[in-house]
Amino acid sequence: MHESFAKLLSELKRKYELLMEMAPQTVDTVPALTPKGGVYLFTENGKHLYAGRTKRNIGKRLKDHVGTAKDCPFAWRLAKEATGKKATYKKAGSRADLLADPSFLTTYEAAKLRIRKMEVRYVAEEDPLRQALLEIYVAVVSKAAHNDFDTH
Repeated sequence: MHESFAKLLSELKRKYELLMEMAPQTVDTVPALTPKGGVYLFTENGKHLYAGRTKRNIGKRLKDHVGTAKDCPFAWRLAKEATGKKATYKKAGSRADLLADPSFLTTYEAAKLRIRKMEVRYVAEEDPLRQALLEIYVAVVSKAAHNDFDTH
């Protein structure tokens, strides 16, 4: 393995340990002042569900997961799983089409409420390369159920 890549990898375990040592918060209890850039992990009933990353203020990004936007990725995953529906790039089955379905919209909004109650931990990491690797590391080691790293 190339030494520059090995150096990046060598830092991942400690960052993961820092993340897991953090006292869990919720989206509503995360302090206003959080690091700019980092990796976060949503957990529910002791099961790790979703790892994400951001270059922005972590607290603001976490609030985006439960906001009014029609594009909250983790909530989409939970709603699709609960309804068995998948978004497509065609008009029928598009995100707009799914949101026009009252039962899907209700499930999507319920998913955001569910996320709001989940535990969340985070760790600062500003460097985009280390951040990307750390997100993968956290998702794999924690066995986060809703990270697949597939392209869309």
